[in-house]
Amino acid sequence: MDRITLDHMEFYGYHGCLEAERRQGQSFFVDTVLYLDLQPAGKQDDLTKTVNYAEVFTKIRAIVEGKPVNLIETVAERIAGMILQEYPLIAKVEITVHKPAAPIPGKFQDVSVTIARERK
Repeated sequence: MDRITLDHMEFYGYHGCLEAERRQGQSFFVDTVLYLDLQPAGKQDDLTKTVNYAEVFTKIRAIVEGKPVNLIETVAERIAGMILQEYPLIAKVEITVHKPAAPIPGKFQDVSVTIARERK
């Protein structure tokens, strides 16, 4: 299956279980892989046969920068659900949400969750 990938999109949000995370906020990074058949778009040079990734970016931004939740798992689920609901050409989506400033008492580079969801 063909893919459209949006890597390392950066947004500022207020997600987390701790009061300080909700008050101060932090950067979150999102990687998104959209699985769909790109052959019709490629052969016909027609945007209506694919997904406008600039539009997807804007909708992901609205979720990450929108209403705070406790878990990055929830952020990932909201993004995946929105994509599958709003873009019927997409058969499967893979979402990774990175939280590099997670409140962990130690040295680390990143914390992330990755989910994969398919159209039923």
